[in-house]
Amino acid sequence: MVEVIKKLSVEGSDVNARRFGLIVIGDEILSGRRQDKHLGKLIELLNERGLSLSWAKYVADDPEQITATLKDSFTSGDVVFSTGGIGATPDDHTRQCAALALGTKTKLHPTAQELIASRIQIMAEGDPMKADLNTAENQHRFKMGEFPIGSDIIPNPYNQIPGFSIREHYFVPGFPVMAAPMMAWCLDTYYQNLFHRENWAEQSFIVPKGIESVLTPLMERIEASFPGVKVFSLPSVGDSSRGGVYAERHIELGIKGNAILLESAWIALRTGTEALGYAIHDISKSD
Repeated sequence: MVEVIKKLSVEGSDVNARRFGLIVIGDEILSGRRQDKHLGKLIELLNERGLSLSWAKYVADDPEQITATLKDSFTSGDVVFSTGGIGATPDDHTRQCAALALGTKTKLHPTAQELIASRIQIMAEGDPMKADLNTAENQHRFKMGEFPIGSDIIPNPYNQIPGFSIREHYFVPGFPVMAAPMMAWCLDTYYQNLFHRENWAEQSFIVPKGIESVLTPLMERIEASFPGVKVFSLPSVGDSSRGGVYAERHIELGIKGNAILLESAWIALRTGTEALGYAIHDISKSD
């Protein structure tokens, strides 16, 4: 409870400036044996709550890489979710690397110990041999509850084996079916004070045959003239399968930010684009 209160009332912090990051750990992602689903899901969870993802990193199952990445993120002041590497197999290094990055050690968390013991009993299905917590196999399972000293647990509704949190870093399994509800729980438990604080909006249109170097000065003027508004450009070489303006080279040009600030910037962006001699294709829901 103390940590919850601390996280909900970060002294002197600008809640609108809080950044959220994601670290995805696992050789299987980098090799292509598995497709990452955490990035899209976290973006979805954040957007549902009026928040956004600021950055994401992919890291191999390499202790030096993981430790270095966590050292950087612990000093960033960001809210960070980390997926993968918290099991008890030889390629699971995240728990130990998090402790090393913080200059501490891991220790069996008492609540995690209880939850893992309960899971062992459930999986034993009445078999006294499988339920014996002193067997080498079951003792090894308790390693999944060894977290950096000072950690809190993150409940796992799928199989009870918890994740852990420390210093606004939230460590969850690499299995999306487990990670998604655990990340949602963290957001809802610790960051409700940040939800929907800003009326965020985004608008864009298509510029057929647009050239970024020609549009860049306009984009820079819009951002300079309308503080708090960001201009983005998404060029495409064309997609023949879509047809129409999308079949040929084009740019999706748009703005994003607080909805109250966008109206004047939107007009200026459209007017400026047309002044450069470009036609504008408005994006419809059917596009």
